[in-house]
Amino acid sequence: MLDPVHETVTDRIPVMILFAETRGFTRMSEMLGPSVVVGTLSTFFNMVSLVVERYQGTVINLLNDTLVATFSGNDNAQHAVRAAQEIRQEFGALADAWERDFGLQVAVAMGLHCGDIVVGTAAAAMPVRQLVIGDSVSIAERLLHRARAGEFVLSKAIMDALSTTQYSLDAEELPPLKIPPRPPFHIFGVLLDTRLDFT
Repeated sequence: MLDPVHETVTDRIPVMILFAETRGFTRMSEMLGPSVVVGTLSTFFNMVSLVVERYQGTVINLLNDTLVATFSGNDNAQHAVRAAQEIRQEFGALADAWERDFGLQVAVAMGLHCGDIVVGTAAAAMPVRQLVIGDSVSIAERLLHRARAGEFVLSKAIMDALSTTQYSLDAEELPPLKIPPRPPFHIFGVLLDTRLDFT
């Protein structure tokens, strides 16, 4: 039997990584009561989690107003992208409700990348927690920060994986992402016709 205090289960696996966060919510949350902040964010996290699970993904972290999920197995690129598309679509109803009820102008933004990560369990004087570690996670987070409100940004690695499945995605090539000392990353965005005026 695994002793979580002294042992870990680790592996290196290829996955698709999705970061999803609200835009416009955090800075406005100081004007809301704590119960409203928790309730609205819980609604967001629940919606995203259900979509992720629908496409065979796993939620691995929640922090502030950001959710991180991974997708592995067959068709993982297609599953991750379909999840992102559905999250963006379903967020529209949340945004309308939050503006009506609380005067919030919010949107969702996402970043997606794929690559190898190290997964394992970590425990010392704390409950067992899953660790997801790797350069791919950092790159996915950088892509999230490149996404504007209401949009999502993908790496070329995901676009290449999609091309092998004949899955068509209307994405526009964006200026490369520069993370020295690596070569620039080619990235793509699923953009809005009319970009929102907040980031």
